[in-house]
Amino acid sequence: MSAVEEPVGSRRSEGRSEGRGPIGVFDSGVGGLTVLRSLIDLLPHESFVYFGDTARTPYGPKPADEVVKFSMEIADLLFERGVKLLVDACNTSTAVALDALRERVDVPIVGVIEPGMRAAISATRTGRVGVIGTVGTIGSGAYQRAAREIAPEVELVCAACPGFVEFVEAGELDSEQVHILAERLLAPVVAAQVDTLVLGCTHYPLLARTIADVVGPDVVLVSSADETAFTVHRRLHDEQLAAAPLAASSARHDFLTSGDVAWFAELGGRFLGPEVETVQAWRW
Repeated sequence: MSAVEEPVGSRRSEGRSEGRGPIGVFDSGVGGLTVLRSLIDLLPHESFVYFGDTARTPYGPKPADEVVKFSMEIADLLFERGVKLLVDACNTSTAVALDALRERVDVPIVGVIEPGMRAAISATRTGRVGVIGTVGTIGSGAYQRAAREIAPEVELVCAACPGFVEFVEAGELDSEQVHILAERLLAPVVAAQVDTLVLGCTHYPLLARTIADVVGPDVVLVSSADETAFTVHRRLHDEQLAAAPLAASSARHDFLTSGDVAWFAELGGRFLGPEVETVQAWRW
């Protein structure tokens, strides 16, 4: 079982430009751990700091200005801990706060929407692509804009899925209630006969089995996690921020949450793996 630590402070590390700082990753809860899993697998020599804002999850139903405020606060916290690159692993935050974040902190910032959209466009055979996400993400039009910029010929069908995040955060991934909800919420993308479906929330890959049961075996499910990791890899090397390959043995992974640390440690260990050794509490 993962150990849990209550107190936490802030720190500022040096050497961002020399690749010595960690990579910061944040999400409204545990869903961003799916992105972190891909990052750790692709970049084993890098250190990471993950912040899950579980005290204020979900972000999807919240007003855009509130999500921007929360995202700014987290970016400030991670910047103070010396991160050299920031990954906004929350689709809702990426949709409404990415530009503001890029003006806020002086490190490269990678979101999850464009990488996910590029992966879907590469995967589709018919040009009919579906996107599911939170109310905030779908309502922002961010995926629609990304599709128009990358491949305007693609036929995009979007559907909001309120309730999915709450089921994931509760650890309820394959119940009858989740399946019934999925059948109702995914009806528009099923009716549109999409052949590729973007899981436009980092929580949704944890519901992949249920989603696949509803949309059918011929629909390719696309998570932004792997493509986001590839984007981070490119940015690190393009901007000369990558850690030395020999640093793998000294890589460390820190986890912070604004909510219940014991709950995060249990659920995080289940979703990410043994890397979740300690979880530190943060109080706003």
